[in-house]
Amino acid sequence: MMTHRTLIIILIAAMLTAPSVYSSEPFQFGTYTPDQFHDYWYNQGAEISRFALQQVRYGEIHAGDAVLVFVTEPMNPARQVKADQPGPQSIPVLKLNAVRKFFTGIYPYSIMTSIFTPVDTQTYPLPLKITSSTQEWCGQVYTQMNLRDDTYRVRMQSYFEKEGDQEFNLESDVPEDAIWTMMRIAPQNLPQGTFSMIPGTVYVRLVHHALKPQKALAALKVIAGKSLEGNTLVRYEINFPEEERTLRIDFEQDFPYRIQKWEESYRGLGGMRANIMTTSATRTHTLMDAYWQHHGNRDRALLKKLGLSAREMGSD
Repeated sequence: MMTHRTLIIILIAAMLTAPSVYSSEPFQFGTYTPDQFHDYWYNQGAEISRFALQQVRYGEIHAGDAVLVFVTEPMNPARQVKADQPGPQSIPVLKLNAVRKFFTGIYPYSIMTSIFTPVDTQTYPLPLKITSSTQEWCGQVYTQMNLRDDTYRVRMQSYFEKEGDQEFNLESDVPEDAIWTMMRIAPQNLPQGTFSMIPGTVYVRLVHHALKPQKALAALKVIAGKSLEGNTLVRYEINFPEEERTLRIDFEQDFPYRIQKWEESYRGLGGMRANIMTTSATRTHTLMDAYWQHHGNRDRALLKKLGLSAREMGSD
């Protein structure tokens, strides 16, 4: 029987020799060996990074925390959930849990997006599953996208009457949410040029827009500045002309392609009359840890290594 390590070597070797699925122009990224990939993603638990967040909401900037948790796990392909009993049929995925927490005045926001992207990007170029949820004192909203037969099946729930309880299908254009894991596994596959993209699930809920594909223009370039570890950075920039929106993500040019910063600029809820404002998040701490083993009160000391406190917004 093929071992898990052998499977990863085969998958990564195939990926590194395969041409880009989406890119219209070549861009040189640092390569990595299957052993490097295995040692980073399968021997050290999860990669947990804290970002200093400046979040746009209600025409103002609100300080908060963002945390990106990248971790590998086996997925049950039939149910598209984590496999309790992994076997030959399981699909190795890189999962991202992206969390934002901030206050608007008296009440808190908690936002989470989960993206499940197969490590074998040659066979599975898109995430199999994307979920997002937003909670605040007015209520909560939830979106789930499952890739079935080259179509994303979407379920949306919301406390807003006009948005709540919808089910529909989307053609498998590349989702904006996919790029966060794609750049960690196969950055050469990031879409460039002009193409159709499904906008981010969190963005469409915050601005109350429909989740439907729209025109996007994207490019890669090396930028000045260094990552937290002192490495060269690349910027991936996507423009959505229909909504005057731009997303910029700065990440390392070489493996493990850690994300250092992102900025998202768009108009607020006032539509064309609103000013364009920018949400930004800059990485301040990164920790490799099997966090699921550290769930006791004594483990709270690890929060300091991430620049976080045991209470939201630094209140002890």
